[in-house]
Amino acid sequence: MSETTFTFRVDDTLKALFTEAAKAHDRPASLLLRDFMRDYVKRSQDEAADHDAWFRKEVQASLEDARPSIEDDEARRIFAKRRDALLRRTKATG
Repeated sequence: MSETTFTFRVDDTLKALFTEAAKAHDRPASLLLRDFMRDYVKRSQDEAADHDAWFRKEVQASLEDARPSIEDDEARRIFAKRRDALLRRTKATG
């Protein structure tokens, strides 16, 4: 696997503290940063996989829902009625 340089800015104090902490644990700072990057990527992938599994479960539960379905026109009529009632209440108190 080829390697490349990754450059970023950090304030002097943070760099000094990080370098000191790395040396105290006999670890090169660059190795710690690579480990952090690997862990971050893995965690991101795990979170994406967890979200995908959750989403698929929710979709399946919706597909298996035993409640009767409602037609689009009926849903629009119901929510239009609710919206109108809310607007009337808002105008009455405003």
